[in-house]
Amino acid sequence: MTAPIHIVWFKRDLRIADHGALAVAAERAATDGGVVLPLYVVEPGLWAEPDMAARHWEFVADSLAALRADLAALGQPLVVRVGEIIAVLDDLCAGGRVAGLYAHQETGNGWTFARDRRVRAWAKARGLRFDEPRQSGVIRGLAHRDGWSARWDRFMAQAPWPTPGALQPVDRLDPGAIPTADALGLRADPCPQRQPGGARAGLDLLDSFLDRRGRSYRWAMSSPVTAFDACSRLSPHLAWGTLSVRQVAQRTWAAQRIWKAETGAAAQAWRQSLQSFSARLHWHCHFAQKLEDAPRLEVDNLHRGYDGLRPDTADPERLAAWAEGRTGLPFVDACMRALRNTGYLNFRMRAMVQAVATYHLWLPWRDSGLVLARRFTDYDPGIHWPQAQMQAGTTGINTVRIYNPVKQGYDQDADGRFIRRWVPELAAVPAAVVHEPWRWDGAATLLGRGYPAPIVDHQQAARAARERIHAVRRSAAVRDEADRIQARHGSRRSGLRQRGGSNGRRGPRAPATAPEQGQFDFDAR
Repeated sequence: MTAPIHIVWFKRDLRIADHGALAVAAERAATDGGVVLPLYVVEPGLWAEPDMAARHWEFVADSLAALRADLAALGQPLVVRVGEIIAVLDDLCAGGRVAGLYAHQETGNGWTFARDRRVRAWAKARGLRFDEPRQSGVIRGLAHRDGWSARWDRFMAQAPWPTPGALQPVDRLDPGAIPTADALGLRADPCPQRQPGGARAGLDLLDSFLDRRGRSYRWAMSSPVTAFDACSRLSPHLAWGTLSVRQVAQRTWAAQRIWKAETGAAAQAWRQSLQSFSARLHWHCHFAQKLEDAPRLEVDNLHRGYDGLRPDTADPERLAAWAEGRTGLPFVDACMRALRNTGYLNFRMRAMVQAVATYHLWLPWRDSGLVLARRFTDYDPGIHWPQAQMQAGTTGINTVRIYNPVKQGYDQDADGRFIRRWVPELAAVPAAVVHEPWRWDGAATLLGRGYPAPIVDHQQAARAARERIHAVRRSAAVRDEADRIQARHGSRRSGLRQRGGSNGRRGPRAPATAPEQGQFDFDAR
């Protein structure tokens, strides 16, 4: 092959719309008479990582098939290779004149962070141009958070990258097969209600949310009874990049403009719900920015004053009981079983199950976080790990929120409908006590037989956890470090005066409505 080759390396950006790397490569190819080679590399090393699971791969495989079809319609289908990225690139370079490599910036786990550094070094050693445009509001090399929100707004308001009109086919290049989860050696991971991947599926969800489902979003997103329908369910599409954040933001803003001109109760409901949803699009990038700025946050406490607070390794029996939904706390068990079967859980319930794991069961956040990472189809490391730590109380800058799992059940599933769906062992328990079956007259015939007794006294466990956390927080040195962390990683609101630091001195502090105050994983939109 004599024409220059411009390789577009797809990662968590499995789409052709608003795709900066594809647009830049196509423009360069048009200039130098070259061709665009769209490439996805299935990396066994990545899929062997402890945070990856078959349900992730199956969503990705759906998305790759859809992406291949979309690219084929432009003239060149997606090329899929299995192996180590640099070996694949070396092989492609041996077969033709590679003029450039293009890939979006990614805020991933430690494995992908190290992988990307190796690829940059490889390209530099070859004298090969490697362009990495942004695809979200996350800013690489950010010195501080001042003005971050305004920069996010400007980026999202920019025109989307144009989709190439056509791609010249690359001669004599086998597109390659998309492997199965079994072929990758991934552990069996039944998820019968997993969302399908692909840009079309994402766009259909966006349409239905903005046209119908989103009207009750503000009020319905907290309860799992209503959230599975009222939430956008776009989170896996944003996590794996079948849609861009900018696509969703601009469509949301357009809907807001329409409803702003309308009157009546329906218009008011839409305005409030879309305002809440738009705010969460900011939060998506706000949390990912934390991991971008501090990659070790995936494995180390953000505030090192909390080192040694919990055991280094999890109690395996407690971890398994929590992960499998057999803690004896009905609402917790229902949430964990729903997550296992659907790959989804709404934001408040994500916060609760992580709080129960890290406070009531006193499990290390990394261990419970890995379970949730593997269960969430929408797992996004840049969002997941900062939030996992936030709910475990190890950031030093967030409110300690120890959710009462029984009260949350009464608040969010008053009649026990969600519990009865996912914990059928409790079908005979009257609705009045289904959240606390140990209070039922027939408890002796149920607990320890058909359904476990509570693994802990949740009230006593919460008191003990609160005392341990606050014992650390009372230290002056811990408070000083918390102020430094807040200055580096805390949210900002343009035009709002910063409040005093946690030790009484003036210093940066997040506004009361900032995302740190309690949402878990915008993975759960």
